[in-house]
Amino acid sequence: MRHLPLAVLATAVLGLPGCTWVHMAPGASAVKVVATAPTGCEKRGEISVSVADKVALVYERNDLRVREELETLARNEAPGINADTISPLGPPVKGDQNFAAWHCGN
Repeated sequence: MRHLPLAVLATAVLGLPGCTWVHMAPGASAVKVVATAPTGCEKRGEISVSVADKVALVYERNDLRVREELETLARNEAPGINADTISPLGPPVKGDQNFAAWHCGN
């Protein structure tokens, strides 16, 4: 019975890779994500987002999952500044990423 808490902790940590901590907000699904700055659009500003890239300082989260969550967070913020398109300003660094926000009239 002494090993039960350790077994529960191990099961929880192993189950983390499948977890999504960020969910799409209403209206965010209409925001397009493009690889580079679009032409013919009005720049609405920049969005800085951040997620945990490690769990308990030892377990590094899946890079693709971190990127997806950063993108979702940026899409969630875009409607608040009247943007309908976002583009990354660079790759994620330690769970942080910046996006340009655009109004393209989509």
